[in-house]
Order: sequence, then C-alpha cells, then structure tokens
Amino acid sequence: MTATNGREGWVPVDEFVRAPKAAEIIAKSIRRRIVLGELREGDTLPSEADLMAQFGVSRPTLREAFRIMEAESLISIRRGARGGARVLAPDLSVAARYVGLLLQLSGTTIGEVYDTRVIIEPAAVHRLATRRKERDLEDLRACVEELRELVESAKADPGISLDAGSRLAWRFHELLIERAGNRAMAIQWGVLRDVMETHLASAVSRSSDRSDAVESFRRSVRSYSKLVAFLEAKDAEGAQRHWRKHMDVSSKILLGTEADPKAVVDLFD
Repeated sequence: MTATNGREGWVPVDEFVRAPKAAEIIAKSIRRRIVLGELREGDTLPSEADLMAQFGVSRPTLREAFRIMEAESLISIRRGARGGARVLAPDLSVAARYVGLLLQLSGTTIGEVYDTRVIIEPAAVHRLATRRKERDLEDLRACVEELRELVESAKADPGISLDAGSRLAWRFHELLIERAGNRAMAIQWGVLRDVMETHLASAVSRSSDRSDAVESFRRSVRSYSKLVAFLEAKDAEGAQRHWRKHMDVSSKILLGTEADPKAVVDLFD
C-alpha cells in the first residue's frame, strides 16, 4: 500500500514516522523538566486532576504516562489519600540493568567487560595526573589509609570483617574516575561497575580464603600508594603505565580465581 506525502509523490506507508502518543508526549515533557532541574528529587507532581487539565488528557492517558516514567525510575507512585507521583533522581543502576541485558543478549563475556575497564581507567588516570588538585590527592590518600588500617586490624584480629575492604577498593577506583573530570567516561565506568558487581554477586562463588584476601588488600595498598605518588608528581605517563599494569594483574587474579573470563555476563540468574 502507498500514500502521498503532498510534495514528493507516492511513498510506502511503512516509511511514515509514527506520531507519538499523548502519554509519550506527557512523559517527555515531565522528563525534560527533571533533566533541566525544574523538578528535583523528592518533589511531588501536581494532582492527577491538575495534570489532566494542564495536558488536556483523560485519566487513563495520564496514568499511561506515569507507567512510562515509573519504568524509567523517574517517578514513584504512592496510592491513597496522601498519595501521588514523587520525582526520583535518575539512577545509574537502571541504565546498568538495561546495558547488562544487551550485553547478555549479545553474548558478551565478563572478560570483555573487564577489558573495557582496563581501557577506561588508565586513560582516566593519565587525565587526572595532568589536572589533579591537592584535594584529589588528599581524598585518595585518605582512602588508601583507611584500607591500610583495615588490613592491619584484620591481620591482628581474625574476627574483623573484610567487607569494608572491597568497598574501599571500589571507592578508590571511583575517585580516580570522578576526579578525571570527564562525565561521559564516569557514567560509562559506573555502568560497567554495576554490571560487573551484579554478575559477580549473582553468578560467581568468591574465594573464602581470608589470608588470600588480606594479602590482596595489602598489595592493593602498595599499588594505590604508588599511583598517588605518580599523580602528586603529575607524571601522567608513569601513572598510566602503572595503572595499566595494576589492572592487568588484578584481571588475572579476579578472572583467575573468582570468575571465568569466558563466561557470558549473567545478571538474571
């Protein structure tokens, strides 16, 4: 079947662009206000009656728009007399789940995800070395010192949990990315981190050898301290080389003992 577009003659019907539905237009309008900061986390949207009047739509259409935004984790709906739609801050984990689904469907391996981090982090470190401020160095040193104290305490007292060690290690990596000053890089890294953490939590059996974990954190403290020294000296090339080597070694440990590098990303175990 064909139809005319009024200017260029006849074109196939399937080449026409679908007009957006009213609910999609409403969702786009509210989404834009959230992105521009006109609506902030915790703000309550106007009542359904007010929104229906504002947009000139029925209640079913408005609620369809709400469902779109709920699926995007941009609002939460509370029922009842004191209910309503409340604005949520965009959540990186939502993007990570969707990206994780694409990775899993495409057969991406956990090794490939880690390889991408190995590309991103040394580049971020190089950038950070050329622009770091004293506050950046102070925050990185504080993170290293916390990890050092945890390691020393864990060596002296076998009853101390090492859970904080993993959080501190992730925090150090996160600081490197944040302070590099490239927001696009930081978001990509954050998605990869969420994907990797979720995969390891759902599909990987971690080593229970406490002495190995303590030794691993001790090596991390040395490596982190060396990186901070490169950053302090603004030695971008040295910092990048060191961090690439650190990531390569970490990859062998992580993917050699905790995960099969050839295993496909699995977030829906």
